[in-house]
Amino acid sequence: MGTEARECVPERPVRQRWARGLQWAPLAALTLAVLAGAGLWLAGRRTWADWLWAAATVTALAPAAWSMLRQLWRRQFGVDVIAVLALAGALVVGEYLAGAVIALMLATGRALEAYAQRRATRDLRALLERAPRTARRRVPGGGIETVPLDRVAVGDRLVVGPGDVVPVDGTVEEAATLDESVVTGESRLVQRAAGEQVASGVANAGAGFGLRATKSAAASTYAGIVRLAEEATARKAPMVRMADRYAAAFVPFTLVLAGLGWWLSGEFVRAVAVLVVATPCPLLLATPIAIVSGLSRVARRGVLVRDGGSLELLGRARTLLVDKTGTLTAGRPRAAETVVAPGGDRDEVLRLAASVEQLSPHVLAAALVRQARERGLRLTDPTDVTEEPGRGVTGRVDGRLVRVGQLGGELPQWAARAAERAELAGRSAVWVSDEREPLGAILLEDPVRPDARRTVRRLREAGLTRLIMVTGDRPGTADQVAQAVGVDDVLARCTPQEKTARVREESRRAVTVMVGDGVNDAPALAEADVGVAMGATGATASADVADAVLTVDRLDRLADAVEIARYARRIATQSAVVGMALAVAAMLVAAAGRLPPVAGAFLQEGIDVVVILNALRALGGGLRRRDVPPDTRELLGRYAGEHAAVRDVLAALRDTADLVATHPDSPDCLPALRAVHGRLTGRVLPHEAAEERQLYPALAGPLGSDEATSPMSRGHVEIRRLVDRIGGHLAQAGDGPLRGDQVTDLLAALYGLDAVLRLHLAQEEEDYFSLPD
Repeated sequence: MGTEARECVPERPVRQRWARGLQWAPLAALTLAVLAGAGLWLAGRRTWADWLWAAATVTALAPAAWSMLRQLWRRQFGVDVIAVLALAGALVVGEYLAGAVIALMLATGRALEAYAQRRATRDLRALLERAPRTARRRVPGGGIETVPLDRVAVGDRLVVGPGDVVPVDGTVEEAATLDESVVTGESRLVQRAAGEQVASGVANAGAGFGLRATKSAAASTYAGIVRLAEEATARKAPMVRMADRYAAAFVPFTLVLAGLGWWLSGEFVRAVAVLVVATPCPLLLATPIAIVSGLSRVARRGVLVRDGGSLELLGRARTLLVDKTGTLTAGRPRAAETVVAPGGDRDEVLRLAASVEQLSPHVLAAALVRQARERGLRLTDPTDVTEEPGRGVTGRVDGRLVRVGQLGGELPQWAARAAERAELAGRSAVWVSDEREPLGAILLEDPVRPDARRTVRRLREAGLTRLIMVTGDRPGTADQVAQAVGVDDVLARCTPQEKTARVREESRRAVTVMVGDGVNDAPALAEADVGVAMGATGATASADVADAVLTVDRLDRLADAVEIARYARRIATQSAVVGMALAVAAMLVAAAGRLPPVAGAFLQEGIDVVVILNALRALGGGLRRRDVPPDTRELLGRYAGEHAAVRDVLAALRDTADLVATHPDSPDCLPALRAVHGRLTGRVLPHEAAEERQLYPALAGPLGSDEATSPMSRGHVEIRRLVDRIGGHLAQAGDGPLRGDQVTDLLAALYGLDAVLRLHLAQEEEDYFSLPD
């Protein structure tokens, strides 16, 4: 069995090479026929040459006529009519060389189209070929068994060996080094810590590791991508509508001009010459090649578009409707802030909550556990865990009873203020308590994607004039997100039916794109001219009905797709218009009797080569984004990672400001001030100085100039000024309590620094850290 498997490995590449060779065979045969005929003609055997050229003409005429008849049977009238008439006319008047050259031209166009199709579908075929078929599963009694992928169930413990493709979505049980380039487009190896989620389809680039399945094979990320890849087709259909629109005017014009040339001169050969130079290769082949090239490019950017018609519509879009949760926002909550009771320990509160929540399947529990692990906190296995739906989880951690969830009864003053702060900020509060009292609250938020605002700007620059956010969330939260990303209108508390109705209404005004990620978005995606699903997190109903799917969890790839679609459509239109304009000029000359059929055939061949080469320009260009050099990417990753530490300082800064505001005479006030000032000078200011010295100069190239980072440099100046101002007050206070006249100015510095630093971090994450692919 093993020998047979090894012997079969090279068969597929051999078959593929034979298939590719056969696709070029008609072009090679016709080229040989034209050249052989030319040799016979030069040798004086002109009858044999004519027979050979006539045979080449008939070889091309038969399939072209059959294609035309099938179109007419379906009551479709296209540009194939001209090609058939030109070939038949060349045979009737005895212009066999002209007919052979037309046949060669059509074969050249078809070969180039097949090449562009292969290039467009190469990435999709690669997805299918590397799809895992089996998985290694741990046996309860010990040992490992290899099972078919469809037998893997949620909760199974798997083993992913070196070089293996991760078979299903799951949680890694120990540190892993992964190559996620196929799924995410990220070229660098990625380190995943124990407990982190990984998507199926990524490759193990390090030692083997354990994986606990969180989804079945059919529901996993890679299965969804493969299903979409099977449906996505790079076919000739993309520009059928455009070609037929042009054909509606071009074909009658050609026939009338050919008839006039024949009627006015009495020479049928003039009509044939007109038909020869009118052979519409720019419509039949050049325009589909441009669109197919666009399909190839968006596939490489992590966007699967089902067909060229959808890409053409995406290039004409003027209105965008976009869902909020999971599209403009990350779609999974994160712990934004931990508020603790007076004298409490923020890290200990988070550790207790995450320890209890380790066994809970709730999405909020996953956020707490992830946050604790990112902070390097040691989690303890809980005991006596019980979960009450809607109320929370209770368990013992190190013998201590801990409750995580909702809080009933009257709240202490600090807890009431925390609840009010969460409500104002649009955050969810998860309370952590022991047997006696609440210990703290963890405020969770669904953060706006760092690349969302940049993506909205790029979409406007690409030509979208109306951007609307539709969401089922509360108006207050929806308005905050809308202001952050810069959309034109907001529709909050929106049901799936209302989303669909709004899409239908907008589609009546202009070509409309709908972007969403959830099952509730599926009806709206199906209703839109172009539905785009955020499919990177797994296969959902939204991905099944969408016209395009983002297989990478980055919203900016939507802007990439729109820019590429517009560019490909512009190149396609340009190829059609320029090619037909040149053909019309040649037709007029042919109708006047100045261009014989043979010369017209060679001239048309030259026109076709020009427009096809122009169409292949769609394989590059069009993107507005600048490439980020690898060294700059490394710097961006490093400083983005340091933001977590800066946010920790921000949390302490806010707590200290609250303490100064409420208890300026407290003996804990000055020590807290000195501690937070020490963290500001020891951690935040060095981070800002290093950015100024290393990161900002490196960004001058990708951003276009040194001036692009000057507003952020001004932010660094303000941050240092406020830190120095806090230090000045500490120096004045000495060992004694704060004076009354100091409190007001100190509070202005503390709260001002909190606001400036938060804004500064958000701007860096949106404008700089979202740059790399």
